[in-house]
Amino acid sequence: MSFPITGVGAVASIGDTPDEIFAGLCAGVSGLAPLRGFDREKFKAQQLFEIDDRSGEGDEPGRATRFLIEAVRQAAADAGLGEDLSGVPVLVGTGLRELRSLELWWRDGIPFDAADLDFGPALRERFGALDAHTFAGACSASLYALALGWDLLEQGEADTVIVAGCDAVTESMFGQADRVQFDPPPAVRPFDRERQGTILGEGAVAVVLRREAAPGRPVRGWLRSVAVNCDAVHPTAPDREGITASIRQAHEAAKAAPGDIDLVLLHATGTPVNDLMEAKVTAEVFAGARPALTGIKSQTGHTSGSAGLMSLLVALSAIASGRIPPIAGLADPLPEAAGLRLVTDTPLAEPVGVAQVNAFGFGGVNAVAIVAGAA
Repeated sequence: MSFPITGVGAVASIGDTPDEIFAGLCAGVSGLAPLRGFDREKFKAQQLFEIDDRSGEGDEPGRATRFLIEAVRQAAADAGLGEDLSGVPVLVGTGLRELRSLELWWRDGIPFDAADLDFGPALRERFGALDAHTFAGACSASLYALALGWDLLEQGEADTVIVAGCDAVTESMFGQADRVQFDPPPAVRPFDRERQGTILGEGAVAVVLRREAAPGRPVRGWLRSVAVNCDAVHPTAPDREGITASIRQAHEAAKAAPGDIDLVLLHATGTPVNDLMEAKVTAEVFAGARPALTGIKSQTGHTSGSAGLMSLLVALSAIASGRIPPIAGLADPLPEAAGLRLVTDTPLAEPVGVAQVNAFGFGGVNAVAIVAGAA
């Protein structure tokens, strides 16, 4: 079984729409910039992949919600749904919810209602979305939400579902990363020998899934499977067996062999352990197959809960355009990636029929999606 994706929307540090984001990735645009919302004197690291939307100096509340509302608006318009979503479930995966607003309330006394930590109230107010749910998880949160959306369609609980992911960087999360990374990485360099770690980013993504394609409406792609598991082996380090199982489960559910996959959107955080394990698993699973491999975090940063869907949008754009953006900053691939077909330097012009999207989160929450072209 496959479900049509009939609408997409997104915002990130490198673009305000899915088309802008994909064009920026192909053009080598980076969203990395000096800190805008935090006091630079408090931190060793001085850069983030922030969305430049603040109206004045310092930070302001409600930004994650603002990102989400815009992504949902775009996706609903793209799918021809309009702005009344009272009959459409909206499922949001996130890492941090609206925690930054809570920080500003605690520190500066800026008014904030704890009910608005989740995105349901804002979605009801803006779109009349009566069936809205926030799922706070790790870096695979938006693909977990996608799996729940699949279940609703498959079980006949809904005909249309909007699945989204969003995150704004919080000062507590940034500070935690700043303490762990003794030498802040100057850039994100996925799968490179000299990779030093990841840098957080901001973004929101939304997609519209339907049980059947709507007459007269374009289909952006087909969701062929979503596989999720939680191996719970280690708080931060990925487990080889866990992520291998999630990939093989996704292939089995999509009725796709490794040789059927043309493109893999790697999780590719630029961290030493994650990239090493993902390279080993990819080499094992795709032994004898040669899909193109790319990743986007060197240009968007690690967008936390929205990361999985952000990569999925790039996969859909690659399928539609026949262009695959390169892994920016990858100059010397790690040895475990020898033999893998990593896209580097410039976009690769190549037909893509089926793509795999990886998202591996803290605690072993793994998720893999398979998408295909509309033909």
